[in-house]
Amino acid sequence: MVFRIHFTVEDLARTHVAQPPPLMELNAAVRALQTRRHAVCFGAWRRAAFARLGPEARLVLDLIPPSGPTPTFLTPAGPGSPQELLERTRATPRSRIRADLAFIAECRPLPSWVHRLPDDPDLRRRLFDALDHVHSVLLSPTWPCVVDEAAADRAVRTRQLLTGGVEALFGSLDPRRIRWNPPVLEVALLSGMEGDLHLGGRGLLLVPSLFGTDSPGLDDDAEPQPVLRYPAHRDRTSGTPLLIDPAAPPAAPPHARSSLASLMGPTRAAVLTAIAEHPGCSTKELAAFTGLASPSASEHATTLRAAGLVRTVRHRNTALHSPTELGTTLLDTPGR
Repeated sequence: MVFRIHFTVEDLARTHVAQPPPLMELNAAVRALQTRRHAVCFGAWRRAAFARLGPEARLVLDLIPPSGPTPTFLTPAGPGSPQELLERTRATPRSRIRADLAFIAECRPLPSWVHRLPDDPDLRRRLFDALDHVHSVLLSPTWPCVVDEAAADRAVRTRQLLTGGVEALFGSLDPRRIRWNPPVLEVALLSGMEGDLHLGGRGLLLVPSLFGTDSPGLDDDAEPQPVLRYPAHRDRTSGTPLLIDPAAPPAAPPHARSSLASLMGPTRAAVLTAIAEHPGCSTKELAAFTGLASPSASEHATTLRAAGLVRTVRHRNTALHSPTELGTTLLDTPGR
């Protein structure tokens, strides 16, 4: 069973890759928490998260199981900061909650308490408080890592689009579950949902997901355009841990302070600036932007990467460099 997304020429022109909406990524994180898959990537994160989650988290886990449909009012794919979106969920009309839950009840059994939700304001408050708590434990500490992975993925997708067109872009998102059969994108969703979505000139927002490694996700009601989540591209040969441990606040890598001391020279500053101005650039392009020889540009990029300022992924035989959130913050710091 597949969900078919129908494109026109206008839809293709308006389709682009963006940073994942925070609460849509939270949906994927809640699902990932409740499985044992990908223990190397998520094992430490799961252990730390379970140790910090309070009993109120069960309300959220009941509504967002490891697989199957979930109520979209809990994890909207719209734009905004996590706190803005969390506040927006609290204002969800009761009619929307009732309709979402009725749809879910047709697909799977729900706990008895869920049926009281539309008409019980205290229960709704507890649920949304629990959602805020789950976000603070699961996603907030790892959000810088999510942002960096998404930036690196966008660099790969941009190059795919430039070198191979739409077919190369769509064909590589998730070959197991996403297939481009022009002018239709066929998506096998973990929820088992099937149907047809005609974009009608709105285009599609493609968002890489750090946590959604097993299946794409779709919010066909998102505004201003539907959102398709797919597993973020990852260079499996890099040896870089996928996630930081959420038991501690986000921080630079342990060796970053000593590395940062060597980054104050003008050449490395110029390399970091060039990468920030041209995210996803190759080593050869970086050399051209900075006037350095390719081996020298590569060496400086390696040092920047060791300091946590640059993220490098491989697309075929090409290394693509993008700034991390730490690198961007450093460049934006007054008086740098």
